[in-house]
Amino acid sequence: MSNVSINTNVGAMVALQNLNKTNSDLQTTQNRINTGLRVASAKDNGAIYAIATKQRSDVASLGAVTDSLDRAKSAVDVALSAGESVSDMLIQMKEKALAASDTTLSTISRNALNEDFKALRDQISKTVSNATFNGVNLIKSGAANIAPLANSDASSSLTVAAQDLSLTGSNITLSVGSVFTSAAQAKTIADAVAVSIENVSAALGRLGTSAKSLEAHTVFIGKLSDSLEAGIGNLVDADLAKESAKLQALQTKQQLGVQALSIANQAPGIVTSLFQ
Repeated sequence: MSNVSINTNVGAMVALQNLNKTNSDLQTTQNRINTGLRVASAKDNGAIYAIATKQRSDVASLGAVTDSLDRAKSAVDVALSAGESVSDMLIQMKEKALAASDTTLSTISRNALNEDFKALRDQISKTVSNATFNGVNLIKSGAANIAPLANSDASSSLTVAAQDLSLTGSNITLSVGSVFTSAAQAKTIADAVAVSIENVSAALGRLGTSAKSLEAHTVFIGKLSDSLEAGIGNLVDADLAKESAKLQALQTKQQLGVQALSIANQAPGIVTSLFQ
């Protein structure tokens, strides 16, 4: 039998230790329920926290990659839209030039066709110069290629080649002052426009391929980001169903601990009965 003492209450000490442990576990469980995280800080689990932080950094970087790809897609879409308009205008210009190549046509009629031709020619220049998104114009004269980010550490990029669709470029074989005043000139210009139509179609095809590549990579980056976020969740998220059950158990244990401490604190009172 252990000694009965009023100076040292071992039972109360043990009960208090157990109650403190229960309170600590209860606080941890409440924090997990409040935050939804099993690992909310480095003190919860240093290794897991470090891994999760690195993965969060990668997810944030992939967000920047997505933004870069979206800007590039928008620039290409604008270029494609303008390029299709240029192609349509070239088709109309060919029609005007072919009509004017008819030797039986009157001078007045040919001049009228020439005016329409010049209006379309000038509109091409306006369309090309306005095909800009966020300062990027992929179809103007001297346009530079763009290289949006392809991965989270910026070590890789996708290249979208510029396609010069200006009247001074290599795809459209017409000059800024192209006109016709005779049937022979009209025939020559019609042939040049036909070549230009083929060149522009090829350029639009290359832009379309780049657009598909950007779209496919954007989808991949989105899936990769989702996978990383799911992995982070597996590492740090709390199982709320499990934590809820644990909370109820700890609350009951806390109540019992308080009662046990109360009983242990009453033990020294037994000493007074020994002297009655």
